[in-house]
Amino acid sequence: MRMDRHSWEIRAAEKRASTFGKIPPEWRLDPADLERAKKQRDLTGPFIQQCLEPDEIAIISRDSVEIADAVRQGMLTAVAVAAATCKAAAIAHQIIFFDQALERARYLDAYYADKKTTLGPLLGLPVSLKDQFHVKGNDTTMGYIGWIGSNMGIRDPSQAHEVESQITTELLSLGAVLYCKTSLPQTLLFGETKNNIIGQTLNPNNQNLSCGGSSGGEGAPQALRGSTLGVGTDIGGSVRIPAAFNGIFSLKPTPERVSYREIANTNLGENTYRSTVGFLSTSLGGLELMLRSILSTKPWLNDPAVVPMPFRHEIVDEYLSRAEPGGTAKLSGPPLKLGVLWTDGVVGPQPPIIRGLHIVVDAVRRAGHKVVSWEPPSQSTAKRFHLAFLNADGAHHIHTQLDCSGEPLIPDLEKSFPLRPPLGLLEYQDLTLQGLGYEAQYSLTTGTRQRSTTIVDAVIMPVAPHAAVIPGKYYHTGKCDLGLVSISLARQTILTAPAAYSEAINLLNYSVVVIPVTKADRNLDLADESYQLLNATDKLNWEAYDPDIYHGGPVGVQLVARKFEEEKIWAIAKIVVAALETMKAETGVH
Repeated sequence: MRMDRHSWEIRAAEKRASTFGKIPPEWRLDPADLERAKKQRDLTGPFIQQCLEPDEIAIISRDSVEIADAVRQGMLTAVAVAAATCKAAAIAHQIIFFDQALERARYLDAYYADKKTTLGPLLGLPVSLKDQFHVKGNDTTMGYIGWIGSNMGIRDPSQAHEVESQITTELLSLGAVLYCKTSLPQTLLFGETKNNIIGQTLNPNNQNLSCGGSSGGEGAPQALRGSTLGVGTDIGGSVRIPAAFNGIFSLKPTPERVSYREIANTNLGENTYRSTVGFLSTSLGGLELMLRSILSTKPWLNDPAVVPMPFRHEIVDEYLSRAEPGGTAKLSGPPLKLGVLWTDGVVGPQPPIIRGLHIVVDAVRRAGHKVVSWEPPSQSTAKRFHLAFLNADGAHHIHTQLDCSGEPLIPDLEKSFPLRPPLGLLEYQDLTLQGLGYEAQYSLTTGTRQRSTTIVDAVIMPVAPHAAVIPGKYYHTGKCDLGLVSISLARQTILTAPAAYSEAINLLNYSVVVIPVTKADRNLDLADESYQLLNATDKLNWEAYDPDIYHGGPVGVQLVARKFEEEKIWAIAKIVVAALETMKAETGVH
């Protein structure tokens, strides 16, 4: 039964008030501070630290591994860590359950005091969760008003607030402290973070820009140090885009490496190209700690969809042995051989991304490793297949969720998801075969489809053609507004953006790590007046670039390896980051 506009807006307002009410009064900003924050371009670092005590700043300035080690060694209590992180998250204003978090932290401290041992490798470490993951006693709305007060996807209303995602159970068994759920876009299928409950989430590094999506609510608080480690999902770039846009790290595993059991999702039953659970962190070490810890629980024993593959330390050691701690290639073994995708040939990267790619390539070559140009099959083809599967149900699942409250699609998505007939079975099967054919063409070798040469260890490529984007101007993703082309589905034409750097990798189910590189600089990243536009969408993207508006926007790149190569790509990322840090320290390049 649909509610009228007044009813769904009231429910959204009540949810916002409820969330705010969970913040202790002493952690709330006064009106003057809020007004000052609205006018502040960069909320990170010194600005947010004005709201914290010195001991709280000392705690949230640490990364995940350092925090876990300090709690394990008794240098910090779980309660102190939880309180400092919760306060920082409150300032970032997430969907919170601080009382549960502090109660959990007190239990862990008592356990350690009594047993003189830790409950697990994540003991006392606060972990944030995208609002797809069920936590007992809390809503899971996935950005839909109709699921306020319940858990999206449950069939039995009596199970509201009783269901728990498998990965939630695993995190608790490892000693983690769960303390907040983070915002996401309506439908999940959007490169920004915006819904009818909370509105739009902006970028703390530069409030002129978006925090990305769909795990943008994970990226933003990490930029503010309201989290050092979080769990998101990725079906088109959703842990990679927010990482790149917010200047943090992320890992997108191959689907079925980590459990997706009992997690709210969109397009249920579309299992050809699946969403995957991924991780975001303020450090590379946090990503490794999370993957290693989760796999230590043997998730395949409770979820038959998970491949029984423990964490492979030997692969990490094998790749790390090829470089010195500073990233320099060892003479005793082969250097890394990396490909680089400078452009996908559809929408060229804006100046900050071009400079970021050159910084990474220069650092890797300077460290003695090899870099070659990478020319894969057209990523436009991958995008076409991927979008077809995302739209296969004719947006019926999305509209079913909207009908729970009567809320409308947000304006940004109205052209993307009109209700229409679903894809026919024969057409779906044909697309599946075409997708498999594309996967076979696309291998991590240099050269073209006609001429392949040397196999590379991984590929460096943009996450998006821009730094953290101006809201409403993400033209090169699944979002649909201006730079549109048409594709035919079930004998109907729909409008969509033509290709994207992130979504092709989902079609291939490859393993990816995103690393931060630099920030947009109005003095260095000048527009190239000689640039030759590729098409109408490229023109939109190029004309959207403004050096002054983008100034300070984070620039990240993705490092891509094959299926189930999470340990390998993490180790390669560690070498690349070390080479970057060495070059920056020795040359002053930033």
